[in-house]
Amino acid sequence: MLEKLDLTKSLSKTEYKEKMIKLEPKLGKLQRECRRLGIPVMIAFEGYGASGKGVQIAELIRALDPRGFEVYAVKNETEEERMHPFMWRFWTKLPAKGRFAIYDSSWYRKVLVDRFEKKTKKKDIEEAFHSICSFEEQLTTDGMVMIKIFLAIDQEEQKKRFDQLRESKETAWRVSEGDLKRNKKFAKYQAMNEEMLGRTDTEYAPWHIVEATDRRFATVKIYTIVNQMLEEQIKKVLENDAKKALESQIVDVKEAESPGERKLEESVLAKVDLSLSYTKEEYKKRLSVLQKRIELLHGELYRRRIPMVIGFEGWDAGGKGGAIRRLTEKMDPRGYVVHPTASPNEIERDYHYLWRFWTDMPKAGHITIFDRTWYGRVMVERIEGFCTKQEWQRAYKEINDMEHDLVSAGAIVLKFWMQIDKEEQERRFKARQENPDKQWKITEEDWRNREKWDLYEEAVNEMLIRTSTPDAPWVVVEGNCKYYARIKVLETVVCAIEKRLEKEKGERV
Repeated sequence: MLEKLDLTKSLSKTEYKEKMIKLEPKLGKLQRECRRLGIPVMIAFEGYGASGKGVQIAELIRALDPRGFEVYAVKNETEEERMHPFMWRFWTKLPAKGRFAIYDSSWYRKVLVDRFEKKTKKKDIEEAFHSICSFEEQLTTDGMVMIKIFLAIDQEEQKKRFDQLRESKETAWRVSEGDLKRNKKFAKYQAMNEEMLGRTDTEYAPWHIVEATDRRFATVKIYTIVNQMLEEQIKKVLENDAKKALESQIVDVKEAESPGERKLEESVLAKVDLSLSYTKEEYKKRLSVLQKRIELLHGELYRRRIPMVIGFEGWDAGGKGGAIRRLTEKMDPRGYVVHPTASPNEIERDYHYLWRFWTDMPKAGHITIFDRTWYGRVMVERIEGFCTKQEWQRAYKEINDMEHDLVSAGAIVLKFWMQIDKEEQERRFKARQENPDKQWKITEEDWRNREKWDLYEEAVNEMLIRTSTPDAPWVVVEGNCKYYARIKVLETVVCAIEKRLEKEKGERV
C-alpha cells in the first residue's frame, strides 16, 4: 500500500492560497457547529518521523478557536501511565462534547514505535490491536468524530529532512537515535505501519493517508479530509434527532425477548438460596480470620504491583455498604479507594459513559472498589429511559471489552451482585425509617424503585448472563443474612487474590 503511493504530488503557492482561502473559514464554521451540537472530535496524526506532524497540526489549528481544542504530544509513557492499562492515558485525554482533541502520535505508538523498539512484546500485539479497535468503536458509536491521518514520505525524503534538522543546534535535538534507526531499517518499520493500517482501517474509524512530501499539498488534503468528516457527522446528527427522540422512549423489556430468553434469565436469580446464614458467633470467628488474611494479601498485591478492581451492585438495602466496610477494615488506607457512584454530573455527561470509570481505575498495586458501577447503563439507565435501547444493548460488549482490557493489563476484576428478596428489602427499609441514625439511608426514590422490581429483575438477569466472563466473573451473594453475605464477599476476594498469586508463582518456576 504505502510503497505504491505517488509521493510527488504538489501544489503551487497560488493553488494553495486559492484553496485555503475557502478551507480555513469553513473549518472554523464547522468547529462552531460541532460545539453547538455537542459533537466531540478526535484527530490523530500518525506517520513517519519528520513527515511533518507538528507542522500540519500547527497549520490545522490556525483555523480553530483556541478555546475549543487541546493538543496532546504522545511520547514515552510516564511512570504513572505505565502503572495503568494501556488505553487509560487516552481515556483520560478524551475531548468533552463540542470540543476537539488533537494528538501528535497517538494510541498507535504501542504497535509502531514501541513495537519496533521491542518495548511492546510479541505476545501483547494482538491485545493491543484489540484494545485499539474496541476503543475507537465505542467512541465513534457514541458520537465521536474519529479522524486518523497518516503522513507518508519515503526513506530518501526522511533522511534528507533528518540531515537538515541535524545541521542546526536549535533543531538537532528533534532527531533521536531511534529515528535514525527506523530510517536505516525503513522497510521493516514500513511493514509494521502497513500491518497497522490494514488491521485498524475500519468503517467507523477509517485511515486517511496523506502524501506529505510537499507541505502545501498535505495541508490542503488534511483540511479537505477534516472538513468533509465534520460535515458528514453534523448532517448525521441533524438527521438523527427525530429518530433519537423515538429511541429515548422507555422500552418494555418483555417485548424484545423470546420465551426462551425469559426462561434463561429467570433461572439466574431464581436459583439463589437466600436461606443461607451464619450465627453471630460463626460470623465473628470467620470475619477475624478473613480480615487478617486480607491485610496480608493486600500488602502482597502492592509488593507485586497487581491492581484489583471490585464492583458492587445489588438491590437497595442489599448490604453493599456493610460488605465494603468489613472488606476494607484491615486494609492499608493508602492502598485502596472506594468510589460511590451516583448519577453522572454535568461534566461527566459530556463524555462517554465509561469515561468516569476509566479515570478512576487503580494503578498497579492498588485496589479500587466501586459502590455501584458502570452497570448502571444496563439497569437504571435502561429501565428509566436515560439511554436508548440501542445504547444499552451495545453496552454489554463495551463493558466486556473494558473489563478485558483491565484483566489483560494484569488486574484482578471481581463483581458482586448483592441479592435479597423483596420481603427482606421491605423489612430493612422500615427498620431504617424507624432508626434516626439510619433515616438518611432511605429515600422516596428507594420506595418508588420497588414498584419496578420485576423490570429490574429481568434487567439484572440479562446483565449477569451477558457480562459474566471467566476473567471478570459475577458473584451472586446470598444476602438475606448480612453475616453470610459479608463472609462470602471476603472469602471470594481472598480466593481470587490467592489464585492469582499461585498462578504467578507457577509462572516463575
